[in-house]
Parts: sequence; structure tokens; C-alpha cells
Amino acid sequence: MTTKTNKSFAKRLKITKKNKVLARVPGQNHFNAKKPRQKQLHQKKWVKFNIGKKELSHYLPLNS
Repeated sequence: MTTKTNKSFAKRLKITKKNKVLARVPGQNHFNAKKPRQKQLHQKKWVKFNIGKKELSHYLPLNS
């Protein structure tokens, strides 16, 4: 039996060519109008997501 890819996990993460796992900065969906512009721009960036290879393979078996 093969394990399935966790779709909600896969939509929120990005795997780079060198197998780094990146995720978006949380808390950016709404209520951004009153935030400083620097903070708004910072929220668009991807940040490193710390997860072990074994745990990542549990959620994304095809990418590990």
C-alpha cells in the first residue's frame, strides 16, 4: 500500500531544486490595509520551513 500525498500540505509548501522546503509567512490573508508597507511586502516572501525528511516523506511521499 502506498501513502497518499497530503493535498492541504502540498498546497502550502514549495520544494526547491535543492530540496529546501519553503512556506509562506502566516497571517497575511486579510486586515493588511493598516499595516506598514514594509510588513506587507515582507509577507509576500517565502521562508524556510523546518521539517525533517522522514516527516516530510509522510506528507509528500513523491517529492522526497
